[in-house]
Amino acid sequence: MRRPRGEPGPRAPRPTEGATCAGPGESCFPSDGPLVCALEQERRLRLPPKPPPPLQPLLRGGQGLEAALSCPRFLRYPRQHLISSLAEARPEELTPHVMVLLAQHLARHRLREPQLLEAIAHFLVVQETQLSSKVVQKLVLPFGRLNYLPLEQQFMPCLERILAREAGVAPLATVNILMSLCQLRCLPFRALHFVFSPGFINYISGTPHALIVRRYLSLLDTAVELELPGYRGPRLPRRQQVPIFPQPLITDRARCKYSHKDIVAEGLRQLLGEEKYRQDLTVPPGYCTDFLLCVGSSGAVLPVRTQDPFLPYPPRSCLQGQAASSPTTRDPAQRVVLVLRERWHFCRDGRVLLGSRALRERHLGLMGYQLLPLPFEELESQRGLPQLKSYLRQKLQALGLRWGPEGG
Repeated sequence: MRRPRGEPGPRAPRPTEGATCAGPGESCFPSDGPLVCALEQERRLRLPPKPPPPLQPLLRGGQGLEAALSCPRFLRYPRQHLISSLAEARPEELTPHVMVLLAQHLARHRLREPQLLEAIAHFLVVQETQLSSKVVQKLVLPFGRLNYLPLEQQFMPCLERILAREAGVAPLATVNILMSLCQLRCLPFRALHFVFSPGFINYISGTPHALIVRRYLSLLDTAVELELPGYRGPRLPRRQQVPIFPQPLITDRARCKYSHKDIVAEGLRQLLGEEKYRQDLTVPPGYCTDFLLCVGSSGAVLPVRTQDPFLPYPPRSCLQGQAASSPTTRDPAQRVVLVLRERWHFCRDGRVLLGSRALRERHLGLMGYQLLPLPFEELESQRGLPQLKSYLRQKLQALGLRWGPEGG
């Protein structure tokens, strides 16, 4: 229908306040509408990311060290800055708080930096009379974790004096210090006499930390059994002992998707068969093994179900029993433990095993298990399952193992 001449047509709607109006032929949308917001967000995502704001001007000395270690986004600060800040710090600036921050940082990030560790050891010796065992346990932590025994000659005598002075004041801190020294194979007999005494064991039994302390005491008792033949003091009673590490460690469970365990398990299944190996088996006194094989005297890999996969513990009683028994009753089977050495089992940027890993392998070897390490570099170089099976075959054959119809 045609509009009469001179009659005004319908007015176009006025843009609302805050609307975004384009040129002729384009639509107008509210600036806070969902479409404009979505387009603006997409534009921002396409822009190159803004560089992180620069750090505050680097402070030197103790203040610079504390500022760097306290930074929320501080992950791997340049070691040289930490070393230079530490070297330029005045003695009064190196407080227990600053040194604890440094020790925790080294332990958390697996940084085995000798200059920084030696500085912590020297601080501990110089400040011995001013430090409580609760602070000392934090300062000693990186030495055990990073498998580093300092060159400071007074390091061990200082810790022995602190333990003698503070053992009855902070039981959990005392056991934590001994755990670090256990990883370094530097257990003082006097402190062991104290923590294995009936009074100490009865005291910790009623505390909230009773289970973890009993686990640590069980590990210390294992170290005494395997590594300290000259110790004649009290021991942890059998009824107080608990499994040490009955399952894979937390770090392995957290990084399971990066682990090689599943593909190694599949390679062993196809190579040997499911009945000839056990995965994640906990052996006495409580160490969880990655993979365990039973091997006959001829080198044949035997079905695990036909053998006792555990070696007797303690091994000393095992040796006494073997001496009293006839050769015909002696168990000829050998136990081989395949040990995965993942990237995070080592100190960062190095080939030194973390203290807990070195301790486990050392104890398994002393108990009579033959270890077959599988380093992460070798596992990462295998391209696919066929190559991995060939790699495992070579590793097992190098030990004299055989399987299949001719191998049992």
